[in-house]
Amino acid sequence: MKRVVITGAGTINALGLNVPDTMAAMQNGVCGIGPLEFRDVDRLSIQIGGQVKNFEAEARYNRQQMSLYDRFTQFTLAAAKQAIDQSGLTFSGELSAKAGVVLGTAGGGVSTWDDNYRAVYEEGKNRVHPFVVPKLMNNAAAAHVSMEHNLKGPSFTVSTACASSNHAMAQAFAMVRSGMAPVMVTGGSESMLCFGGVKAWEGLRVMSRDACRPFSANRNGMVQGEGAGVFVFEDYDHARARGADILCEVIGFAMTSDASDIVMPSKAGAARAMKGALQDAQINGDQVGYINAHGTGTAANDKTECAAVADVFGAHADRLMISSTKSMHGHLIGGTGAVELLACIMALRDGVIAPTIGYQEPDPECALDVVPNVARDAKVTVALSNAFAFGGMNAVIALRKI
Repeated sequence: MKRVVITGAGTINALGLNVPDTMAAMQNGVCGIGPLEFRDVDRLSIQIGGQVKNFEAEARYNRQQMSLYDRFTQFTLAAAKQAIDQSGLTFSGELSAKAGVVLGTAGGGVSTWDDNYRAVYEEGKNRVHPFVVPKLMNNAAAAHVSMEHNLKGPSFTVSTACASSNHAMAQAFAMVRSGMAPVMVTGGSESMLCFGGVKAWEGLRVMSRDACRPFSANRNGMVQGEGAGVFVFEDYDHARARGADILCEVIGFAMTSDASDIVMPSKAGAARAMKGALQDAQINGDQVGYINAHGTGTAANDKTECAAVADVFGAHADRLMISSTKSMHGHLIGGTGAVELLACIMALRDGVIAPTIGYQEPDPECALDVVPNVARDAKVTVALSNAFAFGGMNAVIALRKI
């Protein structure tokens, strides 16, 4: 089996339009959540989110491209370019033929759905743009990344709600590790911050009206965000041979299904995923120094995740650092695991643990070190990134300092 490393990273999210700005914001505990700005927001009861500001898509893409790129695709292409540029790779010849792209998204072109339903039902139009279907389809971002960068190997999209990115990155990891592809571009994106997207989530009654406060006793729900995170996963020997700058190593993953409830999380399912990732990575629990938690800020998720961590790590759970960066950038749904992987890379490479901001009151059911409010300097050699989705779909990725 091949060793797999990360040689490039890119992002667009509410904290920054690139990786350095995002990591700086995480280190400083910046909150990217604020008032939403889009049409008919006044009709919503939830009016806050981790919205990407100052992106200026029209300055990045021409008119023809804009007719094909939903906002989630725009974010993905920008993040993918950053990641591939950092990796130093150019895809041609045999590398082009074998390298591919696997991305995650839960909703795909939600803004395109919203705009066109409005045009037909509210404005009474009888025709829509001929590119509506290729613009809104969930695999649009993966398709455009493959075309833009000449990636002719395995390319597809994974959609498993809030675990989409972690599932996608797990598939990319498995392909590189098995030797199927020397390089895979992977991650995920989401942009549900439009009237229809937020209105649908309001119906679940899991959204906060004021802030995302994971693990705090007074938490009152999740806050949506938007954006993308994209990475270059590469065969270690291939990366070393060309003198690449390696960010960290991907050493294991596991995926489980709760098979119990469509929205309520299961401690057993989450615990099996974390335990499976440790087994796949061939490491012991006491080697893990940091966990980027799913940590949505809902009562059910936070206490279930903390209980699962306690079950898996035993006495070591009290020495673990576990934080939720959703408190800063919001919950990017299908793209969230990709942006959160940046916090794991920062912990391993820079020795900085991103905080859980908004923490106000201790919760005895979340009695772990949640790195409250202020980032922390710490030496970490192994980190886990958790994603636990509606439908009971769990995906955990293990990474190591290199």
